[in-house]
Amino acid sequence: MIRIPIDPDTIRALAAVLVETGLTEIEIADKDSRIRVVRGGGPVATVTVPVSAPGAAAPAAVAAQVAPDVASHPGAVVSPMVGVAYLSPEPGAPAFVTVGQQVTAGQTLLLIEAMKTFNQIKAPKAGTVAAIQVQSGAPVEYGEVLIVLE
Repeated sequence: MIRIPIDPDTIRALAAVLVETGLTEIEIADKDSRIRVVRGGGPVATVTVPVSAPGAAAPAAVAAQVAPDVASHPGAVVSPMVGVAYLSPEPGAPAFVTVGQQVTAGQTLLLIEAMKTFNQIKAPKAGTVAAIQVQSGAPVEYGEVLIVLE
């Protein structure tokens, strides 16, 4: 099997591009190799380096976990749609919720704009906001963790 050297600096640079641009994945392909960095809604980044040389065995994959998985948290509030998240009702207004704030069931946590419609994302249960996983104005994917309630 042909091994492609993995350059950690390149992977870090690609991950930084994802964060800066709000993209969820980026891929760079060369003649017989490619590097793909995926940023899901959660804090897990996957780096895949397949080798497509003739006579090569199965592709090699490397996964790097950058933080604990909040997707399995019982208080995770996930996006019901693809769109753009907004943490406040309008620019310059205070956020709907902040970390550490107590919320009630049905309280608006944020908005997701999809097809020029603003959809309220409401708290499924009462609790305390433990983490806000998205930034205002950032694109979100279906199933992506938005907020974690304790």
